[in-house]
Amino acid sequence: MDLTPTALTDRIAARMADRMKAGVLELAVLAGHLVLYPSGLITERRRTTPSEAAGSGPRPVVLLHGFVDNRSVFVLLRRALARHGRDRVESLNYSPLTCDLRTAAELLGRHVEEVLARTGHREVDLVGHSLGGLIARYYVQRLGGDARVRTLIMLGTPHSGTTFVPLADAHPLVRQMRPGSEVLLELAGPTARCRTRFVSFWSDLDQVMVPVETARLDHPDLVVHNVRVSGVGHLALPVHPTVAAGILEALGDGAPAAGARDGSAGAASVA
Repeated sequence: MDLTPTALTDRIAARMADRMKAGVLELAVLAGHLVLYPSGLITERRRTTPSEAAGSGPRPVVLLHGFVDNRSVFVLLRRALARHGRDRVESLNYSPLTCDLRTAAELLGRHVEEVLARTGHREVDLVGHSLGGLIARYYVQRLGGDARVRTLIMLGTPHSGTTFVPLADAHPLVRQMRPGSEVLLELAGPTARCRTRFVSFWSDLDQVMVPVETARLDHPDLVVHNVRVSGVGHLALPVHPTVAAGILEALGDGAPAAGARDGSAGAASVA
């Protein structure tokens, strides 16, 4: 490795440029999301077609948003999935008044059962952003969801807890996302014979995951593929085209985006 003063200066400058680009993208995503947010408050209309009832075609995909968010965050991801034949996609809104992650996980479980009954499939795939990933993990690991979920994909999820915005601890859900919380200790405990396959996308420029490595999932009892994303902030993870490509690859039962290893088994850089 070149450690000359010039090389170090160049590396620092490149890193600062990456942070600036990621910051600009985060602001753009935030602005767009604020415009779309009201549309995500409307209950999603669900239709059943004859082919769905027969259980044919790819597994349904259920999307789960993060804290104080709604299904509108997945508008671009849904379009990307539909373009590649994954058009049986549904989003679940849990109430912003929810005070316990476990309650949201139970709601998710009921929704998954309804989707399976309506479509005739035996399994679904889940995609959760931020807190949504933890809710989905709780359903899979603690509520028997591994019998229903083939692949769980998580985007910027605080598996080990995040220390972002300490003053936000007034909200119970935020406290459950703190390091050492009771919920996180439950999820870190033994999980025998879990059948679900886990894929966790984490970004080196995620300002909400503190530290950024908390979005890596490391659990001895789970089949996990950690995917490092470079130059993408927290809000941009559900809308970034490179991440969407990695999600599509994971949903196809492949390993997302082969590339440079991040130092652990089953991890790759996709951006």
